[in-house]
Amino acid sequence: METSNNKRLAGRVALVFGAGSDGDGWGNGKAAAAAYARAGARVVAVDRDGAAAEVTRDTIHGEGNEALAVRADVTQWADVQAAVQTATDAYGRIDILHNNVGITSQGGPVETSEDTWDRVMAVNVKSMFLTCKAVLPRMQAQQSGAIINIGALGGVRWTGYAYCAYAASKGAVNSFTQSVALQYAAQGIRANCILPGVMDTPHIYRQISGFYASHEEMVAARHKLSPTGRMGDGWDVANAAVFLASDEARYVNGVELLVDGGMHARCN
Repeated sequence: METSNNKRLAGRVALVFGAGSDGDGWGNGKAAAAAYARAGARVVAVDRDGAAAEVTRDTIHGEGNEALAVRADVTQWADVQAAVQTATDAYGRIDILHNNVGITSQGGPVETSEDTWDRVMAVNVKSMFLTCKAVLPRMQAQQSGAIINIGALGGVRWTGYAYCAYAASKGAVNSFTQSVALQYAAQGIRANCILPGVMDTPHIYRQISGFYASHEEMVAARHKLSPTGRMGDGWDVANAAVFLASDEARYVNGVELLVDGGMHARCN
């Protein structure tokens, strides 16, 4: 289900890292960028794949909304600084920082290589440290801002996949977000996590399908994992993000918002 056109973010600027989709369709980041724009925000869509960022920008333009596209690697401080500078040069402020970038890796501690562990931690955790490091001074100057970090259900419980580096990195995202939320709360800045469960996005066909014999088997198994009998999608995450960025969530800070169809409450 797509998001509404309610303009509750009118006049705000949303900087979305990981705004490109990992293939055709609506990934979490692309949907969030479009949802922010539909809610009235001007969007800076950032992705390591510059062409993917441009697709998101063009999609937003096609709906009559405003956006820029920026290519940046979130693990590189210079790239992050440049993206933030582009946003502030264009729009003068940053009201929403959305961190969507994340990768998975298969295997437990024995199977996972040291290089893989380091790469997952750099992409999933260091990236959020770098983006917050660059954006927080601007939000402090404004005395306002909302940070939305995309974690995962796998950061708080076993979900059926042996991916220790991914799970550890997403657990770190939760703690990092709470630390930022409490440190900056008195300065008008909120930070919250969204923890998606099993989602049907282009990302899973590129990075998770190796756990299964076929795409069809993967889709059926992931539908079965959810108490609802179906996976969620990028719009479920996007709608939650718009809420957390809006004044309707002005007293919501440091939370882990589970968007998982109730999967977190299951014991199997």
